[in-house]
Amino acid sequence: MDIISKDEFLVEYDVFAKKIQDGKLFIHPTDTIYGIGCSAVNSEAVNAVRDLKQRHMTPFSIIVPSKEWIYENCFVMTEAQMWIDKLPGPFTLVFRLKNKNAIAKEVNNDAETIGLRIPDNWFSEEVARLGIPIVTTSANITGEPFMTTMDDLNPAIKSQMEFIIYEGEKNGRPSTVVNLAGPHVLVVKR
Repeated sequence: MDIISKDEFLVEYDVFAKKIQDGKLFIHPTDTIYGIGCSAVNSEAVNAVRDLKQRHMTPFSIIVPSKEWIYENCFVMTEAQMWIDKLPGPFTLVFRLKNKNAIAKEVNNDAETIGLRIPDNWFSEEVARLGIPIVTTSANITGEPFMTTMDDLNPAIKSQMEFIIYEGEKNGRPSTVVNLAGPHVLVVKR
């Protein structure tokens, strides 16, 4: 397991991109806290994250490669457009999924909805470059404190990561969830 900086990730982008495409688990920064990531199109990788977090039913959120991905793969009501315009930012937007083949069914356990993020962080640009959605879930075992520094990282999580992109302490909280899947917009602060 390697702990790397943004610069190291960018210099060795092809190596790390291949690891992600091959289904390796990793920790990435966001605009709020650190997240466990993997390819959202790789069922085996998603199940490995589920086992690690001890979270077998609740859907995961994903970082999408672009706003266009949202329009292509989700049902977007008119009221949702203003929320999409706020991206990148500290929001998880929940949509009804139009194209179920856009992600592995294990990401949302075949639910009709999916939580989408484009964090206001340089890592979102790398997801865009990859061109595939990435699972993003807090770097912790479900119910434990989330990771804001390396000191917060549970050793059981750390031992299963291929690499960790670390950029120092995060002072954020988990993102605000905005449910855009129903007839009315519902904002849930966390």
